[in-house]
Amino acid sequence: MRAFHIDSPGAAPVLREIPAPIPAPGELCLRIGACGLNFADLLMISGDYQDTPPAPFTLGMEVAGVVESLGEPLPAQGTADAAPRPLPAIGSRVAVFGGQGGLAEQGCFPADRAVVIPDSMSDTDAAAFQIAYGTSHVALDHKARLQPGETLLVLGAAGGVGLTAVEIGKLMGARVIACARGADKLEIARKAGADHLIDARTDDIRAACKDLGGVDVVYDPVGGDQFDAAFRACNPEARILTIGFASGTVPLIKANHLLVKNLSVMGLYWGGYLRFRPAVVTDSMAQLLRWYEAGRIKPHVSHVLPLERAAEALDLLRQRKSTGKVVVTPR
Repeated sequence: MRAFHIDSPGAAPVLREIPAPIPAPGELCLRIGACGLNFADLLMISGDYQDTPPAPFTLGMEVAGVVESLGEPLPAQGTADAAPRPLPAIGSRVAVFGGQGGLAEQGCFPADRAVVIPDSMSDTDAAAFQIAYGTSHVALDHKARLQPGETLLVLGAAGGVGLTAVEIGKLMGARVIACARGADKLEIARKAGADHLIDARTDDIRAACKDLGGVDVVYDPVGGDQFDAAFRACNPEARILTIGFASGTVPLIKANHLLVKNLSVMGLYWGGYLRFRPAVVTDSMAQLLRWYEAGRIKPHVSHVLPLERAAEALDLLRQRKSTGKVVVTPR
């Protein structure tokens, strides 16, 4: 099969033929229909992501497709004679956050991470769904406890996770301020539900937020100077969600400034919950799929490219030329 593969540490990924995978116990083999790209894929190429697999490996963190085969079931945790965990049926359509292996024609992934997707959901939507919407929903609902009527500032508001934060924040009853670079990206955020727009290229983020009464929750996948400006625009008892550092700069936080305004800074790594508290992700995904089926949320996919153009697809993220999600299909 074809896969966009990293052969050794530090090597550039290349499209090559590799053996088709065979599912190990607890895994399923998926005929991949689509793979959603994430900023973390770029960090894996450079080896800077916290969960970069050891080489060799295939890029692509989240996928959708059809279950082709199953490995042996794993026994349930607990007693030795406990019943095995149920696995998705062969032929079912699922989405999986596997962490790697998605930029290929087939892949093997943990079966207990597979989410059966509704008939109304395309592979493209499903591949663009889990990480972006899951991150924003867990961040805003589980971590920040965003309340109706509060003011939410979303940085990087036209990006993969930022745009979903605009949508979900609005669904949760917040007043949403979207910050992005340029009028075109801000228009996409406005269509997603943003009440106020700030151009990160030209506007003073702190002053604009202060003019709007300050902010109660900050959703920040950017870091750098934008974090600093948002920090200074916070109201007392505001919550700041650190989602990532697309700017390349990890901000330093002065603890005495937290004290003065009674601020809280919260880190959010969605994938981490799958290890230590998976019910948070399971419950969140169930709510998100209900919203999708009700037509209340819809992934924004700016580009869909075939597997042979995977390098170009990743470069769209690197050059910040995409909005929402970029999806790669095997054909």
